[in-house]
Amino acid sequence: MQANGAGQGQESSELSCINSAQNGESSTATGTHSNGLISSTDNGNNVGTSNGSSTGPSSGTLTASTASGSEASSLKKKKRLSQADEDVIRLIGQHLRGLGLNQTVDLLMQESGCRLEHPSATKFRNHVMEGEWEKAENDLNELRALMHSPNAIVRMKFLLLQQKYLEYLEDGKVLEALQVLRGELTPLKYNTDRIHVLSGYLMCSHAEDLRAKAEWEGKGTASRCRLLDKLQTYLPPSVMLPPRRLQTLLRQAVELQRDRCLYHNTKLDSSLDSVSLLIDHVCSRKQFPCYTHQILTEHCNEVWFCKFSNDGTKLATGSKDTTVIIWQVDLESHQLKLLRTLEGHAYGVSYLAWSPDDTYLIACGPDDCSELWLWNVQTGELRTKMSQSHEDSLTSVAWNPDGKRFVTGGQRGQFYQCDLDGNLLDSWEGVRVQCLWCLSDGRTVLASDTHQRIRGYNFEDLTDRNIVQEDHPIMSFTVSKNGRLALLNVATQGVHLWDLQDRVLVRKYQGVTQGFYTIHSCFGGHNEDFIASGSEDHKVYIWHRRGELPIAELTGHTRTINCVSWNPAIPGLMASASDDGTVRIWGPAPFLDSQEADGLSENCSKMDS
Repeated sequence: MQANGAGQGQESSELSCINSAQNGESSTATGTHSNGLISSTDNGNNVGTSNGSSTGPSSGTLTASTASGSEASSLKKKKRLSQADEDVIRLIGQHLRGLGLNQTVDLLMQESGCRLEHPSATKFRNHVMEGEWEKAENDLNELRALMHSPNAIVRMKFLLLQQKYLEYLEDGKVLEALQVLRGELTPLKYNTDRIHVLSGYLMCSHAEDLRAKAEWEGKGTASRCRLLDKLQTYLPPSVMLPPRRLQTLLRQAVELQRDRCLYHNTKLDSSLDSVSLLIDHVCSRKQFPCYTHQILTEHCNEVWFCKFSNDGTKLATGSKDTTVIIWQVDLESHQLKLLRTLEGHAYGVSYLAWSPDDTYLIACGPDDCSELWLWNVQTGELRTKMSQSHEDSLTSVAWNPDGKRFVTGGQRGQFYQCDLDGNLLDSWEGVRVQCLWCLSDGRTVLASDTHQRIRGYNFEDLTDRNIVQEDHPIMSFTVSKNGRLALLNVATQGVHLWDLQDRVLVRKYQGVTQGFYTIHSCFGGHNEDFIASGSEDHKVYIWHRRGELPIAELTGHTRTINCVSWNPAIPGLMASASDDGTVRIWGPAPFLDSQEADGLSENCSKMDS
């Protein structure tokens, strides 16, 4: 990446490095220029410094002259810096100057023969920081020839005059500020809306009121530095580097490494202080939830569903044994303990849905179940047992974001919207529902049906539209938190990722064995960067959302894994429910010795980037 790829031309020799050796000049310590270069001797003649006059020829002078000639000769032989080297030196110089190491910057520029920025830019910077606005405006005329966009001068002048106007107002010089507004800003005929806003500041009674309304730091170094940052965006980088360019490049490099890390599952911190720049970013597979932390064996039959609460403090599991078990999650140890058991679901429990505030839990049964149960999780009491008809099949449910309504349906053509007491609010006839989801707008309900599609239904204006069309039955689906992506488990095909906004298939994930069993997959991890799914081959598969190949295959279950749930509050905690009657809790590897750690890593498949 070349930081100064723009603004080159006749000024390029001034804007990059100046090799004084090519002119046969030898540098001495007689003076320092504004660009950091040390003044050189005149035509190769030595200049004495003992009394300010030239000395005559002598042995000492001859020796110095010989040494000077030798130094000049060696400088001529020095390899000219490449463009990339020049850019790096300028970036380092800018960073050091920001740290206040000005003498070090001068020495770096002297030794390298580089110029940090164009002399006109240096003069412009100084005038802005000193508040010499007329001189800064004159500097713009010098910079005009170095700029690509003629309109940039007008914008820069507007920013200068705006700062000048605000500083006059803060100092109580209302007449001077009014003159700037009427005589200098308005004639620019630029951003008239902003000028109207600026004119309103004339009514401010005191400086604090002005700073608050203008969202301005006030006269001084802070506001002028902010102004300079804005002004620099209009100048080519060969003239003046963009603000804090080295930090920007380093931050981009860190973010790119994190994005490419297959197992990065912690909160992103944009601060460079949180990472080491001396080593590449890498997350170990052992930090990822691919190790069995706990096996829950309290169910006595197949476990069909599991779901963490929205706050991550509880886990609900539903089983063929007719019970729902609520587990309490210890947020420190990540261990689960049985909180309460909800009984009486005669057909078993194949689907569970937490209310948005985690107060209630709805349980649904398999295809031949015409009832659903709405439980108060905090008290363990059954609030509602709903059944519209014994011929119904209520196998799926989804909460409205307001927490006061829910939708439910099944494959026999029922599709209802109800309140918390089970009262029917709306119904949609003839929709054979396989799975449901309510979008965050509170109006749209997504429903997969027996026509291998997902349609959007609006209960307010009674409209519907096609969103996803597959070639095979959609056994289940879930939607990302932002409502943009849908994760489908498709019969005989596996796991598919769809973009609901663009209505396109984004990715097909490989490895999972999916027949005609209903398997529920999930998004998970920080920023929902990962996808997990059960499989009929008794494994849990985990993918990075951007890659089709699994980054981990978790073994331990002995029969089909029906459901996987990722804890929304603890990115390193995941649960899986299986026909083997157990629920496994997955987390990072504990502290193991090297041999055990090596053995653990074999349980997680590799995926080379």
